[in-house]
Amino acid sequence: MGWWPFGKKSKTTRVPVNDPLLKDNRTMISDLRDACELNFDNPEEARRQIRRMQVEWTEASREGLLTDINRSGLEARAFRLLTCSDKEWMKWLDNLEFWKPGWKPEGTDED
Repeated sequence: MGWWPFGKKSKTTRVPVNDPLLKDNRTMISDLRDACELNFDNPEEARRQIRRMQVEWTEASREGLLTDINRSGLEARAFRLLTCSDKEWMKWLDNLEFWKPGWKPEGTDED
């Protein structure tokens, strides 16, 4: 009488994905956001990490692991974060729309 089908399930933890082949756009946006939010009080350190990420995106794009559309979205976010003032920095971090996949800069015309 020791068998019971409703035993405790073992806990599963999500392992961070470090292989760019397995990373999707949401993961890359999340990585960018995490780097910024961890350094919310030190924008210069976050900007250094963003520049490093841009190199990774370029390599992933060159290898065909990142589509041009996804890369352009990441680069648009990076551009805003790299060129904004420290005062604007917090506004970008708090803007929930900015961090959603599919975000596009306002005022861009692709005609």
